[in-house]
Amino acid sequence: MAFPSLNFLVSFPISSIYLNNSLSLAFGVIAIIVVSPISEELIFRGVMLNRMNLFVPTKFAIVITSLLFAALHSFGSITSAFIFAFCMAILYLKTDNIFVPMFAHFLNNLLAESIVAFDSQNLLFTNSILIYSVSILAIISFVIIFISISRQWNNINNNQS
Repeated sequence: MAFPSLNFLVSFPISSIYLNNSLSLAFGVIAIIVVSPISEELIFRGVMLNRMNLFVPTKFAIVITSLLFAALHSFGSITSAFIFAFCMAILYLKTDNIFVPMFAHFLNNLLAESIVAFDSQNLLFTNSILIYSVSILAIISFVIIFISISRQWNNINNNQS
């Protein structure tokens, strides 16, 4: 080893650090799974999309708000965040109900956080069979989403408010 371990110097338990880490983790999970979908959908679809739609065509408002949403999600893939925001905007406009994209956003974040939590041994990123399977599913999902978005895109009325 290039650097010897110094664990013997700090081998005593510090319960307040463990407690703080647990609380931070719990609040972080709640923020990601519950608070983010509510606040982001209210901001990006409920306010920004509706306000922009008063001044610009609906299609332009969808693209701009989706780009802004993606720019704020640069920790992941900006492209997938853009596609996700695009889908949420179409869901919102088609249902005229902010709770529909909120719930979809909640499910998305719940699934993502569950994968991170349950894949503690990084099985998804080290098993080539799983990587190929997930890649194939991702490609199929992309095609289905692309077809669905293109159909909905053609049905969007530019005068919708």
